[in-house]
Amino acid sequence: MKPAPFQYHRARDVEGATALLAELSDEAKVIAGGQSLVAMMNFRLARPGHLIDIGRLRELDHLGVGADGGLRIGALTTHHTVETAPADRLGAGFEVIREAMRWIGHLPIRTRGTVGGSIAHADSTAEWCLLAVLLDAELVARGPRGRRRIPAGEFFFGYYTTALEPDEILVEIVFPSPAPHAALTEFAERRGDFAIVSAAVDLATEGEDVLGGRVALGGVAAMPVRVPEAEAVLAAGGSFRDCAEAAASAVDPPSDANGSSDYRKHLIRNLIERACEEAMSR
Repeated sequence: MKPAPFQYHRARDVEGATALLAELSDEAKVIAGGQSLVAMMNFRLARPGHLIDIGRLRELDHLGVGADGGLRIGALTTHHTVETAPADRLGAGFEVIREAMRWIGHLPIRTRGTVGGSIAHADSTAEWCLLAVLLDAELVARGPRGRRRIPAGEFFFGYYTTALEPDEILVEIVFPSPAPHAALTEFAERRGDFAIVSAAVDLATEGEDVLGGRVALGGVAAMPVRVPEAEAVLAAGGSFRDCAEAAASAVDPPSDANGSSDYRKHLIRNLIERACEEAMSR
């Protein structure tokens, strides 16, 4: 298949891109790495009349720790840039973000795909979306009305649906606090495929004791979700296995061609326990 006809626009700056979005409205789509959008266009699942290419906006390609200690990632930063970032650039306590990159597709995808594109695409199994929800990221959008910061917990609305307005562009992702005892893991039919279930945890520890933590899942609902029932088990001093069982009991994952709801619950039990053990070993 080939994409339906469209007009191509190359943005010279963010202001120009958002002005075009405001002018063209629902007829336009933003393209950066194109790893998701181009495939959807080729299968005619997406038929934008206009493509606005922001791929050359270098102001959106940055990675580093700010004065407040938070990790700031420009929307055009590629997965591979994060994967290969030196420790002093990524910042202490953010290793989980680098290590999560190994789960994203294959190397050609990671060298072209962008952080902002993954989050704006809002696939419920995407690693970046799961990390954003787990670590309370703030997503910075720019539009004709200026900048606004959107908490990750308020950003995702459902399948491929976010809080971005039609004339806004995601420009930066901010992870406010280090997560030295966090881990993300997942299961797919083949390495590089979309995850059937993904799981991530961020443990609060004191020495070898677990005082609590955050638990998040992908692939079990229309968007990544936190699991407070599993978090309550950690806060009460329960075992990792009990935490995993609580997570599996708390969600009602769908059944589809990739597996039944019960199969996904089985994966949840294994993946949550594995993520807890990996996080604790850091």
